[in-house]
Amino acid sequence: MKIEKQTNRCCVERETLETNIKLWLIDDGKGEFTGSSRIGFLDHMLKTFCRFSTLSLSLEQFEADLHVDMHHGVEDLALVLGTAFRELLDYSRAKRFGYAIVPMDEALTMCSIDLSGRSFLNFQASFETQSIGDFPVELIEEFFRSFSSNARITLHIVKLFGKNSHHIAESMFKAFAIAVRSAIEKIESTQSTKGVID
Repeated sequence: MKIEKQTNRCCVERETLETNIKLWLIDDGKGEFTGSSRIGFLDHMLKTFCRFSTLSLSLEQFEADLHVDMHHGVEDLALVLGTAFRELLDYSRAKRFGYAIVPMDEALTMCSIDLSGRSFLNFQASFETQSIGDFPVELIEEFFRSFSSNARITLHIVKLFGKNSHHIAESMFKAFAIAVRSAIEKIESTQSTKGVID
């Protein structure tokens, strides 16, 4: 894995036998998404994440064994994105906690984040369908698991209500993004009784 860090941006590049991914994560307040994974629903969710987190993402390279299925591509993109998130942001100078409850029509999702330096995911959600278009809904949990593990954050995502799978997923990503936007707000002191976040 190659990591390049600049003032307000971080580039992570990772190549395996299954995927080849390069992206820039940028803390610029613009919330723009450029590039494509060629997985339509994933791109839609990444664009949603950027818009509501105000972090920008440039996906410069995305190759995956999509002839097998989408699993490796989705999991590894979240891995690289989570790594960039961890490298870019100084958790010791962030508000640390973020929380959001976001509706999308009949769907309602709660998301809570702690930039703790410790990896944990609590994902409680069910979907009415097996896929959204051709995107398997089981990969939504895999995305958040891979992201939280590599970003080293504590992440709780709980579906409170919802029947339409697209609405449920989109409310999740919006809640996640808004919680992130709150958690990464810069402050002067470290939000830990230990005095450090590691």
